[in-house]
Amino acid sequence: RRAELGADRVAMAGPLAQGWGLGAALRSRAALRPLGLLAPPARGLQGPGSGTGTASGTGAGEAALEENPFYGKYRHKIQELRRSSPDVFESRLEKRTEVKKQPVGYSNQGEFIRCMEEKARPIFLAEGLGTKTSKGGFTKDKTLDSILNVEMVKEKSAEEIKQIWNQYFSAKDTVYAVIPAEKFDLIWKRAQECPSFLYALPRKEGYEFFVGQWSGTQLHFTSLINIQTQGETAPSQLILYHYPELQKEKGIVLMTAEMDSKFLVVHEAQCLANQVQLFYATDRSETYELVETFNHRSNEFKYMSVIAELEQSGLGRELKHGQVSDKS
Repeated sequence: RRAELGADRVAMAGPLAQGWGLGAALRSRAALRPLGLLAPPARGLQGPGSGTGTASGTGAGEAALEENPFYGKYRHKIQELRRSSPDVFESRLEKRTEVKKQPVGYSNQGEFIRCMEEKARPIFLAEGLGTKTSKGGFTKDKTLDSILNVEMVKEKSAEEIKQIWNQYFSAKDTVYAVIPAEKFDLIWKRAQECPSFLYALPRKEGYEFFVGQWSGTQLHFTSLINIQTQGETAPSQLILYHYPELQKEKGIVLMTAEMDSKFLVVHEAQCLANQVQLFYATDRSETYELVETFNHRSNEFKYMSVIAELEQSGLGRELKHGQVSDKS
């Protein structure tokens, strides 16, 4: 009878979680078997709600818990929990089983670290964009994903991307923009029909002319005097990079630039970039007709027509009157 009462006490104790470190009272029994081997569960141990006979899943779990060398230390608390809150007791027992099923090395902390590493990845990937000091210093085949973490910004709205892009490049010595998709569609369509144009850059003593030539979505600017002296080998002094990767999904096209600082400062490069919108994105047919004339009827083209259009628009007025300092 004493033996039966003892078995009942053990059955009432039951396990909570392996992490509790249960059962100093079982050390003597554990010491009788080789290390690494588990004794078979005691016959007749029953979990709450189970029938007679062999132990149920819960009973087997309780028996395994009793093998813990710290079981005795927490036996009283386990008994109290089982009597007062059997549902809580059952849930903790099931939780212990779930923990044991997790693969070796599993860690919630590892998941947390991976999450934090993902959040810590920079949105912008490239540094030193903007000014180049030599003709061979321009980036070849610069792609958007070499500058920007494209997958990360896809989760953001167009307005958020615009703010991120503008805020980042406002601290750089370069030209940048976020172009609405429909406006870029118009520019791109006309660039296919008229891939080059002559732009006038205001100087204190007059105007310096630059030829803008489209190459894919890049727009290369070279001073006219360089082309006249060096021909096709004349180096670019400004390149505008247009990135349509987000055009369909977000309705925007990102733009940034590189320039040769020996020939241009940012305000001069900005003036040339603004003229692309003036001549290629205009709704005024007379203005775009200058571009068509330059490409298809060059013998009719007049330099002074470009200057007149530029002065009418007001672009470059500060440069003309020397209100913006330059390299000279």
